[in-house]
Amino acid sequence: MKIIIVGAGEVGFNIAQKLSEENHDVVLIDKDPQKIERIADNLDVQAYLASGTSPQALKDSGIREADMLVAATNSDEVNLISCLLARNLNPYMLKVARVRNEEYLVEKELLGQDLLGIDHIINPQSAMVETILSLMKVPGASDVIDFVGGRVKLIGLTVPKGFPFIGRQLISFRDLEGKLLVGAIVREDQVVIPRGQDTIEVDDLVYLVVRNDEIDSALKLFDIKEESLRRVIIVGAGRTGTALATALDMTSISAKIIEKDPEKCTSLAEKLERVIVINGDATDKDLLQEENIVDVDFIVAITGDEENNILISLLGKSLGAKKAITRVSKHSYIRLVSAIGIDTVVSPRLSAVRAILQYIRRGKIISVAPLKGEHAEAIEAEALETSDIVNVPLAKVKFPKGAILGAIVRGEEIIIPRGDSVIIPKDRLIIFTLEKAIPKLEKLLTVKLEYF
Repeated sequence: MKIIIVGAGEVGFNIAQKLSEENHDVVLIDKDPQKIERIADNLDVQAYLASGTSPQALKDSGIREADMLVAATNSDEVNLISCLLARNLNPYMLKVARVRNEEYLVEKELLGQDLLGIDHIINPQSAMVETILSLMKVPGASDVIDFVGGRVKLIGLTVPKGFPFIGRQLISFRDLEGKLLVGAIVREDQVVIPRGQDTIEVDDLVYLVVRNDEIDSALKLFDIKEESLRRVIIVGAGRTGTALATALDMTSISAKIIEKDPEKCTSLAEKLERVIVINGDATDKDLLQEENIVDVDFIVAITGDEENNILISLLGKSLGAKKAITRVSKHSYIRLVSAIGIDTVVSPRLSAVRAILQYIRRGKIISVAPLKGEHAEAIEAEALETSDIVNVPLAKVKFPKGAILGAIVRGEEIIIPRGDSVIIPKDRLIIFTLEKAIPKLEKLLTVKLEYF
């Protein structure tokens, strides 16, 4: 596919990096010379120094032949105008806009085909809030991803010392067959799509496909006690922090939000009923201790300063907070934070990449979730009639090496697959795949040409 990306910030840069690694024809447009220089030095893509609101720049970038436009600048207005111009220059292309302003999001119909011609809106902040809330529902997990409206969950759990199945081959887990499936193992930054002969080792991050009603059993298996969430401290009252505080304000969870800006504090205190707003600096050890950080289940550091987020999370953990969730965008930081004791990273960059991928993948893709390291994905797809994956036992399906089927959802039934399971058209499929296996997997999920 030919894809034009407007905006070379962290979000645009990393979408371009991901797509170029998959051999898509990518063009990046930005009016900042330093960002264009960074693109030229690091990525194998075309880069134009221009504004995404320039009709001539869009023409020069090849928009008339493009399959997709992704408008991902920090300005909603620039993104909207870019899509409007693209609609007139190439009405057949797919147009995706990054939008952050809640007022625009409430009036989505104004942004649609009839007016601005936008096909899909992505809002990384909303996605981050959803991710944080999902993690809070399963406190023992390092990662939680919902599929099929939350009826199937992908849970990332770290293997502790003393885990009873360390060193055992997965094929020996006969007593768990039909209840959960190990879909992926992350070991020292390498993602493994496991087969029956693979083993689980200490400190592995294991991704399990679990029915929503089987979560307790999965946690008990890893000797994780299911504890109710009681107390949360949020640091940072930006868009994401405010949205998270607003969501928690409607629950029984005891939550506080710490913000340095007194004006933001005043505005937020007027909106919130239960969440306590504190004007202060969360890098202050005395302040955290005064707010009883030792009893907190989660400290969530989501300010706009990544270095401060990391420092606050480490400080909070050292003072007794059970878990830390940290907002980090820089790719180089994400790989380091887990090694220094931070439990979970949320990132607008990762959220945006996840949102874009479902429109890139061939077949009827419902959602795509990059796994840790981003060289593997969990994909929710619909089984299409006449594709090679339907109406035959799974044992006879030629799944590419590096891909595994984690669950089949048929109506209200959730099936953890076995070799004799048969997929039928319209089944929802949860699939784990390494990046290198995606092209073959796409062929498996796509309708055969003779169908037409």
